Amino acid sequence: MTAVPPERRRYRLLTGPDDAAFCDRVSALLDDGYLQHGSPAATFDGEHVIVAQALVLPAAAIHETRPV
Repeated sequence: MTAVPPERRRYRLLTGPDDAAFCDRVSALLDDGYLQHGSPAATFDGEHVIVAQALVLPAAAIHETRPV
């Protein structure tokens, strides 16, 4: 079995503060072919809202040749 480079894992769970940087990270993966998996989650750590979003890469996208 060939290991998938970390940047092209089939499943990604992003977490972080609920800010523009988090939205940019999710948006970049959506632009790269990932699909949202389930609803986002949010919690409050006493100081900040922390969010999470799961994303999945369709199997066909893993084997696509991407320009370098």
